[in-house]
Amino acid sequence: MTDEAIMEAVKNGKLEQAAVLFERYHLRLYNFLARLAMDKEVGEDLAQNVFLRMLKYRHSYKDGMRFQSWIYQLARNVFSDHYQSVKRSMNSKMDVERLAEVTPDVASGEDEEREARLHRSLNLLSEEQRELLVLTRFQHMKYEEVAEILNTTVANIKVKVHRA
Repeated sequence: MTDEAIMEAVKNGKLEQAAVLFERYHLRLYNFLARLAMDKEVGEDLAQNVFLRMLKYRHSYKDGMRFQSWIYQLARNVFSDHYQSVKRSMNSKMDVERLAEVTPDVASGEDEEREARLHRSLNLLSEEQRELLVLTRFQHMKYEEVAEILNTTVANIKVKVHRA
């Protein structure tokens, strides 16, 4: 079954079908949110909150809507709410050791250094630029999918990713 068909079933009261969507999307959403929050535990909590909101706001899912776009928009809203509630700004000089917790272990020392440089560079970007790079490079989403999630044009996404 497609994600959209499963979500329609959830919307119509078959809440047990949400487990299938959880299995398909939990890890991707966790990775997305952990990279945005720069914290593994916060990423896990936020990913759980996305699925709670999915159930709570299941009636807002519209027929014909792409499920992936809808769930990532929920994830962005959950992150935004978390960010506002904590009332702290993302420091551009985040602790690289905390970043290492978010990323998988790398085999060689050279790869580790490259990974550390990548994350230091990501921390220098604005939240918007970091989100775009996480979606396109780490989540491997197409520009069209990102444009749909962010409610903008593909050309706009291409320009912003290039600038980032």
